[in-house]
Amino acid sequence: MKRTRKNKFTGLTLLGRSTASLPASPEQAKLESFPNPNPRRDYWIRIECPDFTSLCPVTGQPDFAAITVDYVPDKLCVETKSLKLYLASYRNEHAFNEKVVNRILHDLLRACAPRKMRIHAKFAARGGLALSVIVEHPSNNPAPPV
Repeated sequence: MKRTRKNKFTGLTLLGRSTASLPASPEQAKLESFPNPNPRRDYWIRIECPDFTSLCPVTGQPDFAAITVDYVPDKLCVETKSLKLYLASYRNEHAFNEKVVNRILHDLLRACAPRKMRIHAKFAARGGLALSVIVEHPSNNPAPPV
């Protein structure tokens, strides 16, 4: 990533720009990354999004969730403003919760190639049932949390 005096990280196009608009869909969103300041050390980064929204593919009603992303970066870290805009782009996305969470993992793996990543999405109850989806990289097929 090229550095200049005016903009320390010229590869980041969303950070520091008040004109960055909400992408219409996850396909149009751009996940950005920056060099890990400590690539030789394993350390965890946690990002919490308490107000995630997507749409039910059958009814069109909103599905609300709290999403937690935990990861151990390798060479790159995900830039949080781009992640915020990416997650917000799901507000118009009609998809089952399981598909949404797996897609988020897939897209984040492509964007920053972490050593480890875990995404936990806790969806609000609808019809008396609450749903949580947990996906991991590498996949260890863990037992469900208690």
